Amino acid sequence: QVQLVESGGGLVQAGGSLRLSCVASGRTFSSNAMGWFRQGPGKEREFVAFIRSDINTGYTDSVKGRFTISRDNAKNTVYLQMNSLKPEDTAVYYCAAASRPWATQRLTDYTYWGQGTQVTVSS
Repeated sequence: QVQLVESGGGLVQAGGSLRLSCVASGRTFSSNAMGWFRQGPGKEREFVAFIRSDINTGYTDSVKGRFTISRDNAKNTVYLQMNSLKPEDTAVYYCAAASRPWATQRLTDYTYWGQGTQVTVSS
């Protein structure tokens, strides 16, 4: 049974940093693309970042230069380092895993999803 478990969320002041982690179990994902999405209050789930099996990465424009996605295949873990956080980054952040080496910003590219971790940025 595949499981993705996020951690690292919390309450932080604007300008602060958080590091989210997503640990996968049930199978290895070293050959699969991984992604982070978020869903703010009253909003639809939106793409944040992806990292492909070849370590190629992509970001939504609003987080470029502030967020960094990375992975540790030995730990079956993907990270999202979030710096210079803004109140508009407040959301539940979800980890996702694709069933193939590449993926894009589309939600439908991803097969497995975590339960999410809350990030709240105060002004």
